[in-house]
Amino acid sequence: MSRVVLAYSGGLDTSVLLKKLIDAGHDVIAMTANLGESDHVTGEGAEAALESVRRKALMLGAKDAVLLDVRERFIQDYCQHALRANALYEGIYPLSASLSRPLLADLLVETAEEFHYDAVAHGCTGKGNDQVRIEVGVRARAPHLKCIAPLRDEPLSRPDAIAYAQKHNVPIPHTLDKPFSVDANLWGRSIEAGVLENPWNAPPEEAYAWTKPPAQQPGAPEEIIIDFTDGVPSYNGATGAKMMAQLNAVTGNHGIGRLDVIEDRVVGLKSREVYECPGSLTLIAANKALERLVLTRDELRFKATVDQKYAEMIYDGQWSSPLRTALDAFNAHLAQRMTGSVRLSLFHGQAVVNGSKSPFALYDEGLATYGAGDTFKHDAATGFIEIVGLPIAAGAGAVAKATLACTT
Repeated sequence: MSRVVLAYSGGLDTSVLLKKLIDAGHDVIAMTANLGESDHVTGEGAEAALESVRRKALMLGAKDAVLLDVRERFIQDYCQHALRANALYEGIYPLSASLSRPLLADLLVETAEEFHYDAVAHGCTGKGNDQVRIEVGVRARAPHLKCIAPLRDEPLSRPDAIAYAQKHNVPIPHTLDKPFSVDANLWGRSIEAGVLENPWNAPPEEAYAWTKPPAQQPGAPEEIIIDFTDGVPSYNGATGAKMMAQLNAVTGNHGIGRLDVIEDRVVGLKSREVYECPGSLTLIAANKALERLVLTRDELRFKATVDQKYAEMIYDGQWSSPLRTALDAFNAHLAQRMTGSVRLSLFHGQAVVNGSKSPFALYDEGLATYGAGDTFKHDAATGFIEIVGLPIAAGAGAVAKATLACTT
């Protein structure tokens, strides 16, 4: 039997999987990563929630249960890169779950090396995206490690998993009436399964946890300012994980960040996913606004193309790709001018940019104004139009000549 490090969240799939692996005779270490999924809980609630996950693993028979606080690492080494790329999969989803998977792969490898274990395991199914992201990540760093995917080799429906858990006294938060599968971290929260599998069904309010419905949102707009230094954002002086927790709270209070998406999975099928990403979507809106202020037209046009590619690579499990590393270098170069502030108005599900400033701003009020301070040389436009329009005029003249020749 193998000695296995299991990526363990304490949810339905990994709880059942832990019990199955132990009953099959494997030595299992449960590895749980604190990615800020409980940071919306105030006081000692977040720590208590994670400690209960660790204790449950030991109760189920794990040889050890390790809890790794990687919130800062997640934001700085993964989310910050995605922010610089304005990474939105299919133009909508900020990749909260996708971004955590290469980090989980690294943590599995690091934990296996620390304990001298020879295999890692995850609870992904054969139709999911995460199996690709985790296993490609493990192979990129430690190709000698065996990667076990029991729920892919022997699929288990959620009703069957719930029944198994109840039969073997495995504590789980799921019921047949509310079988949502939830994955959360500081960059966002994803919800799937249950009634959400029918795309005609509206997401029930009970599926949400970080964002308020319209009836509970404040009745007046609230303004916030996001500051950037060399492309690194801060809010009220806070950066990193603390900043994200604060942003998720203030923007979620206004109902910002709810997404209902039919998306194309890595394996080719479409799935319906519901997300709450209040802080990350607000940051991306602010980052785009500052880019428009400080980057040239050609930089913005080229960046829009490679930003889309960057998001696709994250989603498709290609975090270890040399191309992503090269694009990080491109974005890091642009970030040298990404210093400034962006003001946003939060109101009824929207984070609207209403102001930006930067010492690197390319905006020149003297050139842009139509008032008395106008410094633009209007007469220069005549020659500019003639040169720019030369190919069009030449083409139109050629067509006219050819048409005339054919009719005579």
